[in-house]
Amino acid sequence: MTSRPTSSPTSSPASSPTGRPGSRPRRAVLAACAALTVVVTAAGAAPGAGAAPSAAPGTPRLKLIAATDSVTLDRWEGDPGVYLDLGTYLTVDNAPFEFKVTRRSYKDPVVVRQILRDGTRTRTRTLPAGLAKDFSGLPGFIEVSLTDANGRVVSRTTGGFCPNNASGRLRPDAPATSRYPESCPTNPFTLGSVWGVEKGWAANSSTVDYDKPVDLPVGRYTAKIGVAKKYRDLFGIPNDRPTVAVTVRKGDDGSGAARGSTARQGMAGHPGMDHSAHGAAHHYGPRGADEPTPGALSHALEDRGTAHHLGDGRGHTDGSRIAPALRPGARPTGRTGVPANTPLPDLRSLPAWDIAITDGEDGDAAGKDYLAFSANVWNAGPAPLVVDGFRKPGAGLMDAYQYFYDAHGKQIGYAPTGTMEWDPRIGHEHWHFTDFASYRLLGADKKDIVKSGKEAFCLANTDAVDYTVKNANFKPYNTDLSTACGQQNSLSVREVLDVGSGDTYTQYRPGQSFDVTDLPNGTYYIEVIANPAKRLKETDLGNNVALRKVVLGGEPGKRTVKVPPHDLINAP
Repeated sequence: MTSRPTSSPTSSPASSPTGRPGSRPRRAVLAACAALTVVVTAAGAAPGAGAAPSAAPGTPRLKLIAATDSVTLDRWEGDPGVYLDLGTYLTVDNAPFEFKVTRRSYKDPVVVRQILRDGTRTRTRTLPAGLAKDFSGLPGFIEVSLTDANGRVVSRTTGGFCPNNASGRLRPDAPATSRYPESCPTNPFTLGSVWGVEKGWAANSSTVDYDKPVDLPVGRYTAKIGVAKKYRDLFGIPNDRPTVAVTVRKGDDGSGAARGSTARQGMAGHPGMDHSAHGAAHHYGPRGADEPTPGALSHALEDRGTAHHLGDGRGHTDGSRIAPALRPGARPTGRTGVPANTPLPDLRSLPAWDIAITDGEDGDAAGKDYLAFSANVWNAGPAPLVVDGFRKPGAGLMDAYQYFYDAHGKQIGYAPTGTMEWDPRIGHEHWHFTDFASYRLLGADKKDIVKSGKEAFCLANTDAVDYTVKNANFKPYNTDLSTACGQQNSLSVREVLDVGSGDTYTQYRPGQSFDVTDLPNGTYYIEVIANPAKRLKETDLGNNVALRKVVLGGEPGKRTVKVPPHDLINAP
């Protein structure tokens, strides 16, 4: 993972059309409606937005504004609080507000570099060391104080700022689309990201943290919002502190029943805890089974309220990504082969995370302990992984072929690469490519102990792992190379893993997770293997394996697991 191609700091991010609204991660969804408001409200106020001090060419002029002077928040029965989406935005003018965020390896800290473009040249400046610990945005950027009707301060909170969050145009002459990604990655093993807001655009600064609701009783409040001083000094942002009147009302969906939230279901267990079996970190989700802590899951795996379950299903994969129906080409004919100097994908494994002991699903044998985890295989490029499956009438398997393209996107070759199989299980019900990845549990001597049954995948770009690699596609869900895993009656399907993106599967089901009930206590390693049969053509087969150390304890039926940090990454 330490060696990977990177784009030049002076090169522009790849431009691609705006992604489909259905693919926006859950944490950005609540801000999306407000983004439309800022286009309407702030467009007329654009001259006011220019009240910030003038900026040198290539330096963005930034200002914090409120799209509205009042908001109404619902306090639902049983919820621990409300989520502060106050409709504030950071406006950007004069030049884009852009960053390239990298780490050389998991032993190295995150480095944030601001990219300054003046139309003729591009400069970079490195932000202070330690400013950002991960890739989710600029921490402690926004400060919010809330006072009640008597003027008493009842809450002071801070929030991070993701420049990619729910942005929109300020005026009609601004760029029609944004070149930047649509969210900031939260996968703990992210290696690189690009953040940015276009010139003439604004990004929602109201980061909604579903793990940290604010406990406000029903009533009226005044919110004062500002940018932290260290960021005002760093970026030359005026000390504007817009106020927003906040009304908290009792939520009522008309049924008289309390509305549960996905965020609230995971409050019993938090990352960093000792994930004991069936204990405080044990919780149940919409699948009716144990599931890893929501706060530790990638955006793509969190239930946005649009699916009846988390997992794969028609029109989505892993409970999140809405995939356009793609048509693969006709079954290939003629000689197979990979022309010389053909760009190829580079599949790499991430260490496992979100590791916990579960007891399986309803109906499973009582007293069993399963080691559940999340695992990701990603594509470092420079070419996408494109696999088409073709089915002979009546056959239970599809023949799979990998396709190859030149630098201009023209197909120039193909090769057989195994099969695709129909997965009829509830929560899947689509075609899985059978040779993508495999998992094993190794002993302290790193010899095979238990093999996971999950070796077939419906490929999806669930996580942005490194958008600084060459040819990274910032918006993989709105290109002609997207995931469509088909239906039972499909004759052919196309599955794609785009450059810079990875596919996360959460191994929580028996048969996918490891049955550790009768294993001795001690040290083990979760091994994630990409391209295990080496049937897929890629640039490097030497970076396909990742290990994560775990320590099992307890006794059968009450097993525990401790997960030491992986270099600088302390994400159990």
